[in-house]
Amino acid sequence: LVLLLRKLQYTSKCPNSASSVSLLRPFSDSLLVRNVDARCIDYNCAFRIHLLLPFVDSVGAAVYTVFFAGLPFVHRHCWRIVKLVTAMALHVPRAPGFAQMLKDGAKHFSGLEEAVYRNIQACKELAQTTRTAYGPNGMNKMVINHLEKLFVTNDAATILRELEVQHPAAKMIVMASHMQEQEVGDGTNFVLVFAGALLELAEELLRMGLSVSEVIAGYEKACKRALEILPDIVCCSAKNLRDTQEVASLIKTSVMSKQYGNEDFLSKLIAEACVSIFPESGHFNVDNVRVCKILGSGISASSVLHGMVFKKEAEGDVTSVKDARIVVYSCPFDCTLTETKGTVLIKNAEELMNFSKGEENQLEAQVKAIADTGVNLLVTGGKVADLALHYANKYQIMVVRLNSKWDLRRLCKTVGATALPKLTPPTPEEMGHCESVHLSEVGDTQVVIFKHEREDGSISTIVIRGSTDNLMDDIERAVDDGVNTFKVLVRDKRLVPGGGATEIELSKQITSYGETCPGLDQYAIKKFAEAFEVIPRALADNSGVNSNEILSKLHAVHQEGNKTVGFDIESESAAVKDMLECGVLEPYLLKHWGIKLATNAAVTVLRVDQIIMAKPAGGPKAPSEKKDWDEDHDH
Repeated sequence: LVLLLRKLQYTSKCPNSASSVSLLRPFSDSLLVRNVDARCIDYNCAFRIHLLLPFVDSVGAAVYTVFFAGLPFVHRHCWRIVKLVTAMALHVPRAPGFAQMLKDGAKHFSGLEEAVYRNIQACKELAQTTRTAYGPNGMNKMVINHLEKLFVTNDAATILRELEVQHPAAKMIVMASHMQEQEVGDGTNFVLVFAGALLELAEELLRMGLSVSEVIAGYEKACKRALEILPDIVCCSAKNLRDTQEVASLIKTSVMSKQYGNEDFLSKLIAEACVSIFPESGHFNVDNVRVCKILGSGISASSVLHGMVFKKEAEGDVTSVKDARIVVYSCPFDCTLTETKGTVLIKNAEELMNFSKGEENQLEAQVKAIADTGVNLLVTGGKVADLALHYANKYQIMVVRLNSKWDLRRLCKTVGATALPKLTPPTPEEMGHCESVHLSEVGDTQVVIFKHEREDGSISTIVIRGSTDNLMDDIERAVDDGVNTFKVLVRDKRLVPGGGATEIELSKQITSYGETCPGLDQYAIKKFAEAFEVIPRALADNSGVNSNEILSKLHAVHQEGNKTVGFDIESESAAVKDMLECGVLEPYLLKHWGIKLATNAAVTVLRVDQIIMAKPAGGPKAPSEKKDWDEDHDH
């Protein structure tokens, strides 16, 4: 624009007048010109240019307005100025580079500083959150989810599920812990803490100057080596999984991390429940151990009942049935309603009597047809009508109502019944069978017990008593871990020492392996070995003991060849103990999958060098209305 105006000065035939110079001087100083007024004489024609910058619009582009006053003839160079100014007004310049390819509102981060270190920082924060909850002395977390339900627990799987982590890199670590939960059922916190330590040490290596690919190669080599060493650390195997005492001692460690102090009592309950339903075929189903929580009394009043237990009362007069033949309906136990609405014109009392009597006769015929098939127990998923219950009592049919579709489906699977959608008499294939069903009382709560003993289908229920719902929920999570540990031992009976003994031994052997490796990989391999120290360090820190002192003692003992020595959590000072002697043992598969999944997650996070986030879909959020917006307030 300045060049064109200068050209205008030199090409116009006006003499070197002050007005020409005054037109150009502001342009040479700045492009933002306000109210420039000049008269240029060209072929005896006068015109005036007003260049105004009245406002800046919403996208930040300057909007110019040009006014011409005087005779209609305008110099050709002025038209060029007008075109250029108009083009500037319409075009919104965008920053060069990757951003110009994306829509407005998209974000992108790339390189070590923006992408890799950011991701590592997010994963470290997540690992730090659950690290303080690791081990028997781990602290509880109070989590309030989006539905405002309160959770007080130190179970990492529950904490992560209710936190709803949004960061994409942290989500990868969360997914690894979910995989551990599905594969083993325990050890989710181990995956989180170990993956966090691997990423923290990877950051140190990257800041030292190693490339990401060298760190990844070293970690993958070290992981492969760790899984080769792990079978050598196995200290014993489960001998007889039908012995309640032995099973209780093996699952005690996993229960201890959730319910420290109640582990002996709970592990016996879980062992009794698991062993009683362990089939001859050797295929153990976790779903066959049920949990029923009944408020009141204390944890020591918990017990095991063989069969399914529902917190329901029997609807009719019949409260117990032997050799039960069961029919399950997903519909209400009531007379069937017509699909279309109809109007009935009743002229006198006799017609009204006949109308209601016809309805009663129809319902009685339905119940009689069901009773004639040999059914003596009816389970319904809907409401039970008084008239229907009357006829059920008449034909000696016990009626149980289950509101939960989940319970209905589980019962069908257990007793071998098919849920029917209409009140039709069942065929022999659609009926289920159960040894006995009876009404019992636990505390002051009425429960219905379905006792069922058959190969590959028997069920046992652990009835948990407790003073608060939160306490019983936490006990349920401990039971869940114990049952999953039994399932893992059925698959693989090998056990490794707990209390940080396995990790220190792995750390020692992988460090020795790293020293034999040439190239820059060896630094990553040694850091992988160092990451294992985070487990005994977390156990010591959470117990209030000096972790450096514990680690030095453990390393000294393991150098002497004592593979099974770990941190003594019950000692008041920094002491170590033989884990095999005191029975602190963990399943081999738990460590195997934990190391594998944590390494895979850490490597996946390190492989990311660019984060591209599209603009979120949808418009602005609607304002939340006040709950009492329609109420009148008298002041």
